[in-house]
Amino acid sequence: MTTYKFPENFWWGSAASGPQTEGRAAGDGKGESLWDEWYKLAPEKFFNEVGPEKTSQVYTKYKEDIQLMKETGHTTFRTSIQWSRLIPNGTGEVNPKAVAFYNDYINEMIEAGIEPFMNLYHFDMPWTLQEQGGWLNRKTVDAYVEFAKTCFELFGDRVKKWFTHNEPIVPVEAGYLYQFHYPEEINLKHAIQVAYHEALSSALAVKVYHEMELDGQIGIILNLTPSYPRDESNPEDVKAAAIADAFFNRSFLDPAVKGEFPSELIEIVKELDMVPEMQEDDLVVIKENTIDILGINYYQPRRIKAKESAVDHTHGPMPDDYFDVYDMPGKKMNPYRGWEIYEKGIYDILTNVRENYGNIPCYISENGMGVEGEEKYINELGVIEDDYRIEFVKDHLRYVHRALEEGSNCLGYHMWTCMDNWSWTNAYKNRYGFIAVDLAEDGKRTIKKSGRWFRTVSDSNGFDD
Repeated sequence: MTTYKFPENFWWGSAASGPQTEGRAAGDGKGESLWDEWYKLAPEKFFNEVGPEKTSQVYTKYKEDIQLMKETGHTTFRTSIQWSRLIPNGTGEVNPKAVAFYNDYINEMIEAGIEPFMNLYHFDMPWTLQEQGGWLNRKTVDAYVEFAKTCFELFGDRVKKWFTHNEPIVPVEAGYLYQFHYPEEINLKHAIQVAYHEALSSALAVKVYHEMELDGQIGIILNLTPSYPRDESNPEDVKAAAIADAFFNRSFLDPAVKGEFPSELIEIVKELDMVPEMQEDDLVVIKENTIDILGINYYQPRRIKAKESAVDHTHGPMPDDYFDVYDMPGKKMNPYRGWEIYEKGIYDILTNVRENYGNIPCYISENGMGVEGEEKYINELGVIEDDYRIEFVKDHLRYVHRALEEGSNCLGYHMWTCMDNWSWTNAYKNRYGFIAVDLAEDGKRTIKKSGRWFRTVSDSNGFDD
């Protein structure tokens, strides 16, 4: 038997977001977000036409949920403050009901011995700002910084772990390259401007936080998706993988940690004559305001080969002009989500951060397995026996442990997610939680087998294999 013991005070918990969990309540004062409005415009794009108002009702059930977190071994929990709830129009008046909710939510967590980690932006642009261009508009950067400052002032005395953005590459990819999210554009020039404004807004929020001299840490959460070349001995495959990595990982990782954008990306952007609009001191702000801590979301690898297919010029230049995705034979798949399961990827990310990014303090801020039709695994006691999720987490934790033994500065592990929640256009198609949510019974919660198992891991600070 092998025992995997983790460092003292290792963070055990899960992650969620405001827009995916809170829901709506009559008179809550929340403003409309991009998701609220897109659902009104195109409900057919959402699985079973389930919209963002039907999330897991944390706004009214948070006290019960925090007790369930405690019961499942959480010592930490990450969520986000909804911009459109706190400042309904994106700028201007603060919603007092939101302040009361977040204050009580934070206080209840602390009282239960669960440290709150708070993220500021999780794809939930206030609609009033989206109508003016969202992240394309420089004014959104200013509005975001004011939102961040407001959050620090209101909650920074108790929240000691802050994150500026969750997966900032997603609004770029999904909204401006591949049409997964609103505004469903295919426009690389816009994508570059959006990415630039997000990176700048993050640095400016870090600057404000440090200037306020609060006794916590601030970072960013990135979904790092390792780019593996089809053939390590083929220079063209290796080059293609490096370019994919620059587009989708280093575009945010490098400015956040090193204060500068990757040279390969700068070169491509200049060649395409797509340098974003910027102001004189922007690059100095990015250089001088790097993060204290890095959140790492890991789900799947990216397999890359040299460009072999014809370049599609229909929509102008695209990242895909520089590489092709390689469909590796024999890979292990999650058939429900259509994603490859490659546990060693989590080790490779942590090794890269240790070797190339100063071994910055980091933690696994998301890692999880979405499964459709989990009700077929319910036992006679009404509990979902999700042994596949236990195995998934174990398989990844073994590699986290290996990275730790080699000197990685990884401080914790958060699974996505605490309880089944609403997932963008997928709604509730796939379930990810340690805790089941029954929509047919007013969001009734039931701890799954994995939640009970996670408690044993947290209590013993490790597991036997």
